[in-house]
Amino acid sequence: MGQLFERFRSGATDRQPQRLIGIGLAVIAVTALVVLTRPEPLPDFKAIEQVAERKQAFFGFLAPMVRHANEHIRQERARLLKIAEAAEAGTDPGWFDSRWLAQASKKYEVSWDSDKPLAGIDLLRRRIDVVPVPLALVQAATESGWGRSRFAVEGNNLFGHWCYQTGCGIVPSNRVPGAIHEVAAFESVQESVNRYIWNLNTHDAYQPVREIRAALRQSEQPISALALADGLTRYSERRGEYVEEIKTVIRVNSEFLDQAGAALE
Repeated sequence: MGQLFERFRSGATDRQPQRLIGIGLAVIAVTALVVLTRPEPLPDFKAIEQVAERKQAFFGFLAPMVRHANEHIRQERARLLKIAEAAEAGTDPGWFDSRWLAQASKKYEVSWDSDKPLAGIDLLRRRIDVVPVPLALVQAATESGWGRSRFAVEGNNLFGHWCYQTGCGIVPSNRVPGAIHEVAAFESVQESVNRYIWNLNTHDAYQPVREIRAALRQSEQPISALALADGLTRYSERRGEYVEEIKTVIRVNSEFLDQAGAALE
C-alpha cells in the first residue's frame, strides 16, 4: 500500500481525480479488512434464559475458534513431519527449515541446539498437535459457567488461566491474603482459546495429556476428547473428580456438541 500511495503522489497534476479514487479504494479495502478480521466479542450468554438455547449458542460461538487454532497447529505439524521424514531419509534440514525448527522450539518451549537441529524433534512432535474440539468446548463451558462468569465477561477468559504479575488480569474477590495470582485477561476470546491449547501442549502439568495423545497417534486411533480428559488431573485442585466431571459433561452434551460440528469422539 505504501508503494501505491507513492505512485499516486508522484503522478502529474491532471491525474488528481484518479489519485483520489485510488486512495479512496485503498482506504475502503483496508477498512473492510479490519472489519472482517476484528475479533468477535463474547455474546451476552446471561441474557439467554433457556438452558438448551444457551448451550447451543455457546458451543456454536466457540467451536469455530477452536477449529481455527487447530488448523494453524495442523499446518505446523505437517511441516514438522515433513522435516522429520526427510531427516529419517538422511536429508538434514536446510537453512529455512532449521530456522523454522528454532522458532517452533522457542514457541513450544523445547531446548534448541543449532549444532543438532533435530535433537528436539521427537518432543516437538508430541507438543505440536491438536486438541479435540469437544474437550476445549466442555472445559470452556465448565470453567466459565457457559460464558457467564465475571472473568469471561470482563477478561475473555474462558479457561480459568491464572497469571502472576500485578495488573496482568483480574483480581479474584475471594483471593486469600498473601496470594499474588490474578485471573488472566485477554484481548479476545480467540486469544484465550489459543493460550488454552498452548498450555496443554507445553505445560509440565499436562504431560499426561500429551502422552495419551501420542499413544493414540502411535496406535492410529482417533484423538478422543474422552481419552485426553484422563490426562487433566492437574488442571484442577479437584483432581480425579474434575476429570470425571469433564467426561460426564462431554457425554451429556453430545447432542449440542454435534450441532456445533464437534461430535462426540
